[in-house]
Amino acid sequence: MAGITDLPYRSLVARFGAGLVVSEMVASQELLSRRPGTREKAELGLDVVGTSVQLAGREAEPMAEAARMVEAMGARIIDINMGCPAKKVTQGASGSALMKTPDHALRLIEAVVGAVKVPVTLKTRLGWDDNMLNAAPIAKRAEEVGVQMITIHGRTRCQFYKGRADWAAIRAVKEAVNVPVIANGDIIDSDTARTALRLSGADGVMVGRGAQGRPWLLAQIAHDLHGRPKPMIPQGQAMAEMVAEHYDEMLRFYGAELGAKVARKHLGWYMDHCATPADLRRALLTAREVKTTFDLIAEAMQYDAATAQPRAAA
Repeated sequence: MAGITDLPYRSLVARFGAGLVVSEMVASQELLSRRPGTREKAELGLDVVGTSVQLAGREAEPMAEAARMVEAMGARIIDINMGCPAKKVTQGASGSALMKTPDHALRLIEAVVGAVKVPVTLKTRLGWDDNMLNAAPIAKRAEEVGVQMITIHGRTRCQFYKGRADWAAIRAVKEAVNVPVIANGDIIDSDTARTALRLSGADGVMVGRGAQGRPWLLAQIAHDLHGRPKPMIPQGQAMAEMVAEHYDEMLRFYGAELGAKVARKHLGWYMDHCATPADLRRALLTAREVKTTFDLIAEAMQYDAATAQPRAAA
């Protein structure tokens, strides 16, 4: 997720036990031109296992060259983005706009597969709109040129994030290919993950927005559905310490000024989870001094979402 799944957040999610984490979408041309801030999106970190770097683009050769670059940086998987619905992306003929030109998209996919030795995966939507639901034939052709896993968001591009993800519609993709298919969209807990798997027949789920403010969610779903080790969900002081560590990592990664700006949305999601009172929430999100921010984090994360009251000290 652009602006969210940066290295500090992916590292945190991985520490809870996620099996695979995916970078922010990285525009291939921006990576090749070394546009400021672009390389940071693909930054891997030496201690994060199972990292996939997601590339977006509209031309085959720049995509292939960018894939070689991130492979050399240590990427274990290259994911091709054909799912982003953002207008600034689709107007550039990349992201989900590629679903309108499947022949061109397949040339791009084939170029990336041929450029690297690591596995190449694909992320798409059901189609461009209700009149162009072509995820299944695109997936089949992608498999034929070497794509090893396909993730489908259960909406069309023109739906953006409106309505509900149609997990049942993903089944057509699962029936069209032999490679693993991953269901995505509106998966916010173990129950929705279980339902998505049942309706789609998919081999796994990808969690996106549901993990905002809950970096343990992927590991929790893996525990509930597959018996993987249960993550320790932080509460009270442990929650405050986790958030403070995440905030500190963002300051180190981006620098103090940009890091504080990027961190605000994460702090907001953490406070959503904790049901932090509005006045304390406002104070934390408008704090300008680093020390003040850390002090307010310690207070703001002490609340119990079930009661909206401060947790009693153990």
